[in-house]
Amino acid sequence: MFKSLLIEIGVEELPAVPLLKELKNIEKRYVDILEKQSLLGEFEFHYTPRRLVLWHREFKTLQDDSVEEFFGAPVAVAFKDGEATPAALGFAKKCGVLMSEISTTVKDGREIIYYKKELKGAPSVELLPTIIDEWIKSLDFGKSMRWGSLKESFIRPIRWVNVMLNDELVEMELFGKKSSKVTFVHRISNFEAVSVSGARDYFELLKKGGVTLFADERREKILSDFAKLEEKNGIKIEIDEDLLEEVVAITEHPTPLLGSFDKEFLRLPPEVIITSMKEHQRYFPVFKDGKLINKFVVVSNALTDDFSKVIEGNERVLRPRLSDGLFFYDNDLKKGLSTTELEKVAFFNGLGSVADKIEREKKIANLLFEIYKPAGFENSLLQRAVLLAKADLTSEMVYEFTELQGIMGCYYALEQGESAEVALAIKEQYLPNGEDSPLPSTLMSAIVAMSLKLDTLLGLFSVNQIPTGSRDPFALRRAVNGLVRIVEKYELEFDIVKTMDLLSKNYSDFDTKKLEIFFLERIKQFYKVNPSIIEAVFVTGERELVAMGKKIYALNTMVNSEGFSEAFSTFKRVSNITKDIDLSVDLSVDAKLFEEEAERSLDRRYKEVVSVKYNSYEEELDALLGLKPELDTFFESVMVNAENESVKNNRKALVGSIYKSILKIADIKEITI
Repeated sequence: MFKSLLIEIGVEELPAVPLLKELKNIEKRYVDILEKQSLLGEFEFHYTPRRLVLWHREFKTLQDDSVEEFFGAPVAVAFKDGEATPAALGFAKKCGVLMSEISTTVKDGREIIYYKKELKGAPSVELLPTIIDEWIKSLDFGKSMRWGSLKESFIRPIRWVNVMLNDELVEMELFGKKSSKVTFVHRISNFEAVSVSGARDYFELLKKGGVTLFADERREKILSDFAKLEEKNGIKIEIDEDLLEEVVAITEHPTPLLGSFDKEFLRLPPEVIITSMKEHQRYFPVFKDGKLINKFVVVSNALTDDFSKVIEGNERVLRPRLSDGLFFYDNDLKKGLSTTELEKVAFFNGLGSVADKIEREKKIANLLFEIYKPAGFENSLLQRAVLLAKADLTSEMVYEFTELQGIMGCYYALEQGESAEVALAIKEQYLPNGEDSPLPSTLMSAIVAMSLKLDTLLGLFSVNQIPTGSRDPFALRRAVNGLVRIVEKYELEFDIVKTMDLLSKNYSDFDTKKLEIFFLERIKQFYKVNPSIIEAVFVTGERELVAMGKKIYALNTMVNSEGFSEAFSTFKRVSNITKDIDLSVDLSVDAKLFEEEAERSLDRRYKEVVSVKYNSYEEELDALLGLKPELDTFFESVMVNAENESVKNNRKALVGSIYKSILKIADIKEITI
């Protein structure tokens, strides 16, 4: 039998960020508990800042019956001379029954003592208090708090509990709050508790009370109103998805409103205005003709027909924020970019100050300039960019908005007359800073960004600060991903081993092999392909990043192509034949020792294939794997292990030469398909 079930846990306003972080686990943890209680069924989870809601249209009123089995000692151990031993008596006591109720069964070929207990399903109404208590206390929002005289803690105080199976109240207590058939609607609609007659009436009650329970509906309402504001005012609202999710999480009755601020604040860099609005006020910036204008959009949670006071209040709150920003900006401009203060800013114990880091980055940048010999800019510009890259760390603006480091340095550099190339490199020095982050837009910016990442990697490895498990406080894994993306984009020759050995001379002695392994581990995560494909490239000793990436892509294309399985079996045989051959030396094939036409045909086709200059590894690999027909004929017609030692070695050398050519790209025997 089934009944509807409504569970509503009312709370003081939940903070958006912790709620959104835990959102992916909330349903999963509830499912785990229901499974354990044999009560799993379809349900919906909904939330607003003031409530967590679970809704079952159909919920089992009774647990499924179940069977619990107990397996004991072998019969030979459980009984001696027909009498139960302590082992058997202990088993009966564990099962909670008399010895006469114990039977035997065969398990793993042995007769053992055994007891089967049939368990009748309990009424779900009796289990719900435990289920709800366990679910709520399983949620991890990070920080929690206590209230009143309670010793237990939760993210926010729980103010009401409403659990109804059909129209009947399920009596329980949670964090000192007893369940009751009430809910709370929007505060402006009704500040007091509202009685709920039945579970199915609950949703209409919330709707009438100004609460949009469903997050998807709140999101759609916000986006729809955004579109109306854009059309009416000829503007474009910048939608930050993370900010949108926050606003959805903190409103029960969302209404987007258009506000404005004084035009004088547009003298600030757009990033300062946008950051101030987003971080402090959760406002959405507004653009017109591609430029930021003195407007903003706030999503109100008010329930009213006149939003003028709401708009005025938000405009009033924003002004001091922007005034502070303008004050910091003007002070920073007077001071200018300077690195002198960076001598007092520690980077990491054993690695000196940020000023010391800059000096190391300058050496790296100089070395990369010599290696790549880039056209279009002078080394002096590169050195200037690296020198000034961290100067904004001591600015008042970056102290207030740490996420603007580099960005503010760019603006300050331009104001003091630095070249556009230097300013852009300062701005882009941290790129890419995430999986979907843009890359540095110029080669000079790329080298500045590489220098920063390489110094951080080498420096921290030199003082044994190697990431373990999920812990990576200095984002070294992200640094490797960034380096891979940069060298791929600009096709910069970057050999992991050679580069690390060359650069490590400026650091305390450490095992660069560990850094090489760290790089390879990250590369395995970077390329979204069959891991064995990456390993097939690694084992060849390839450590140059651009070539490595091209080989991985080429091999992945081949592996996923039609007919690869058939070719794979042939070349697996080739690898087996050549496993005892030293492929690192030149293999000499003497055509005079050929005895079969299949040998001559294979040798002729192989020479044709290797004589061609290919445009890509994919073309070359395709051509080499195209030797399959000749190889199959060779294996059918020719005895590789001939009695004549010279003939045998010559045949192995021919097959080995083919596999050696493939090994320049990958060792395909490592592939698992």
